[in-house]
Amino acid sequence: MQKSIISRATSALALSATTALVLSSFAAHGQAISYKDQPKLHEIAAAPSAENLRRDVQQLVDFGTRHTLSETESDTVGIGAARRWIYEEFQRISAACGGCLEVYYSSDVIANTPRIPDPTEVVSVVAIQRGTTDPGRYVLMAGDIDSRVTDIMDATSESPGANDNATGLAGTLEAARILSQHEFHGSIVYAALSGEEQGLFGGEILARQAVEEGWRLHAVLNNDMIGNIAGINGVIDNTTARVFAEGTRMNETEADARRRRFTGGEVDSPSRNLGRYISWMSDRYISNLDVMLVYRLDRFGRGGHHRPFNDVGFPGVRIMETNEHYDRQHQDLRNEDGRHFGDTIEFVDFDYAAKLTALNAVTLASMAWAPAPPSDVEIAGAVQPSTTLSWAAAAEQEQDMIEGYRIYWRYTDAPNWQFSRDVGNVTEFTLENVVIDNYFFGVAAVSKDGFESPVVFPGAAGTFDLR
Repeated sequence: MQKSIISRATSALALSATTALVLSSFAAHGQAISYKDQPKLHEIAAAPSAENLRRDVQQLVDFGTRHTLSETESDTVGIGAARRWIYEEFQRISAACGGCLEVYYSSDVIANTPRIPDPTEVVSVVAIQRGTTDPGRYVLMAGDIDSRVTDIMDATSESPGANDNATGLAGTLEAARILSQHEFHGSIVYAALSGEEQGLFGGEILARQAVEEGWRLHAVLNNDMIGNIAGINGVIDNTTARVFAEGTRMNETEADARRRRFTGGEVDSPSRNLGRYISWMSDRYISNLDVMLVYRLDRFGRGGHHRPFNDVGFPGVRIMETNEHYDRQHQDLRNEDGRHFGDTIEFVDFDYAAKLTALNAVTLASMAWAPAPPSDVEIAGAVQPSTTLSWAAAAEQEQDMIEGYRIYWRYTDAPNWQFSRDVGNVTEFTLENVVIDNYFFGVAAVSKDGFESPVVFPGAAGTFDLR
């Protein structure tokens, strides 16, 4: 019997060795995924302050309610007071960096909708930190201003909205404090969006502005509830975060859909590859935090403020806690049979919120320091032994910062990129004896100091450019 056990173990080891040999042979065409560590990103990751987040969340809670239809004239109560405080806070942050932020109100009048029946000005607060070499390229972090209770039309009851979503807004302010102390190639947008609970109107207004002004917006990080670690399911967990990323692009054309059917791309939208990039940032720079990348626009049947950006074609994801507690969302403040209802500050974990703020900050910084994601990525190789990828040369303003390009590939059932090859500062490369049918492929741009863009899947399905 002992001999039999040893024999089986030996066979298993032989099989494992054979598998390793096959993978090693394949990897010889490229290399295991490598990355140049960036000390500046470690510094940024360590910078968010739990106390700053607590102070800002408390200030937002103290406005009583931030309902979109609430008081706008008071200096102490309602959404008007809240947005003026946010504007002033962005101005204070700008003063500390020598006026590096452009702060403005983004607004429009909304009426005749189920949740805004009468004409109401929906006002968001936006701060832009302009890039030094490519200011027309943007990444964006957002949190929501507004709050609500059980009745979505109740604009007067106390509605602290501590976790939903003062945490996401406080995280956006804190990221602005940290990143405004640095200069970046691309621009960073910090957005406090209004009207989320009434219909995602703040995001819709800002997305429309981005389209009209021709923003090359390559990432929308929507932070909606980043402070709860105790779920209604009984799980307490401060080591994971969810990133929701949709698959097929919302603005896909019929021709795009036909090509995708034959070439793939359902799991390689720019939002999905943005999500993979965020996961990599977590693995490399955020201690004790694993990203759960969820292949869905948002929670089941629900939505958030990244959706208006996705609707017009921008890459966007939702970053949030893993375990929600529904007693602490969209509830009138009350206690029933010893059970607390309502979104109050004592249930926010600020160390956890700081961790998710750090995840946002390193992602924004890395993308803003890196070159833009490659444009016009195409692929060829049907009925051939090799695969050829091509892409457009970098824009003139980025030529001096480009070190080269990195081609990625993975098995089609693998969730993350597995292999890569640095191919130099070229616009076309052929992977010899790597058969196109067996893998998914993509291309990233790499700067001379090692910062890397997200991976771009070939064709319309994967482009980060607005279509």
